[in-house]
Amino acid sequence: MSDALAGPDGALRCPWALSTEDYVSYHDKEWGRPVHGDDALYERLCLEAFQSGLSWITILRRRPGFRAAFADFKIASVAAFTDADKERLLGDPGIIRNRAKIEATVANARVLTDWAPGELDELIWSFAPDPAARPAPKRLADVPAVTDESTALSKTLKKRGIRFVGPTTAYALMQACGLVNDHLVDCAARGL
Repeated sequence: MSDALAGPDGALRCPWALSTEDYVSYHDKEWGRPVHGDDALYERLCLEAFQSGLSWITILRRRPGFRAAFADFKIASVAAFTDADKERLLGDPGIIRNRAKIEATVANARVLTDWAPGELDELIWSFAPDPAARPAPKRLADVPAVTDESTALSKTLKKRGIRFVGPTTAYALMQACGLVNDHLVDCAARGL
């Protein structure tokens, strides 16, 4: 028996997806879908870092504000942010105003400008586990918060100068970007 629950349309979904309409849409259309491209993965990496210590719905609802504040997460644009930009961000009510996370977002962009195009994408996706080696989770308790792969990804990114990316954040990134499929076995979104 799976923990999947029927939504308003009758389709079975991961239970967390049914708590708000925002989650239903995110779950059905984004979470667990493959994400590629350096800027797109940089955005997800930044948003997962901002989520640390908070609920994901807080970040999801502020994502438009984050995109506006951080130049749509274009690595080259964020890397050019000045101290005045960082101060502006600390006063922006559309984002989470955490100095350490803002500093890390800008610092990470600066590190990534020295990487070759496609290098971030290639590095992150190199840690995707073999899907055949992972049974589909039946219950939420079957979904880990950290894996060997997320720990290795975290260590590698840190060695390369990327900040605010611990093993739990790395695993959340892997889930959100489709490196792993943690939709429950009976979830309608699992096979999409």
